[in-house]
Amino acid sequence: MNRTVRIAQDPDADALLGRSPLAAMVGMLLDQQVPMEWAFTGPHTLLERLGGDDLDAGRIAAMDPEEFADLCARKPAIHRYPGSMAKRVQQLCHHLVEHYDGDAAEVWRTAESGEELLSRLRELPGYGEQKARIFVALLGKQLGVRPTGWREAAGDYGKDGAYLSAADITGPKTLARVREHKQEMKRAAKEAKATGGGGGKRAPRTR
Repeated sequence: MNRTVRIAQDPDADALLGRSPLAAMVGMLLDQQVPMEWAFTGPHTLLERLGGDDLDAGRIAAMDPEEFADLCARKPAIHRYPGSMAKRVQQLCHHLVEHYDGDAAEVWRTAESGEELLSRLRELPGYGEQKARIFVALLGKQLGVRPTGWREAAGDYGKDGAYLSAADITGPKTLARVREHKQEMKRAAKEAKATGGGGGKRAPRTR
């Protein structure tokens, strides 16, 4: 895997994402409750502190949890909640060591279909349904991983011309479009909650 990506908006961080399956997987894991650039810069921040040419799932899994949490929390922290995310990153690496011999790429290398890939991603610690679908889309759109049916497995995130997630970020302009979409979704959710989720009288049942 050696692709050009521009998700983190930092040349060194993006270069790592484009060549390291584990870095891309960890970046996706971190992509919640922080700006996307911060999340996807996290793997490079980790690598700088750990040393070496690439992140190593076996090494991370074997580290003392407190030591690893301290490493993640050192400024600049890898996430707004570095302690909880350090735990999730280690859990992810433990899973990869146990099921894929520590090789993140094996998650998709042997997947025979988009649905199989999605199923494997759902099993990863820290990956829910939405995150798994977004990562299928990111793999297909930017990293050249395209098993049969990958767009269908990714759902709306796999559509061409969509600007819904990190999978669609190719530079500052697309980052702005994705961020605009996310802000619109938040506004819509707030409006829906204000108009329909309050403490009004319960509608009578119909029989």
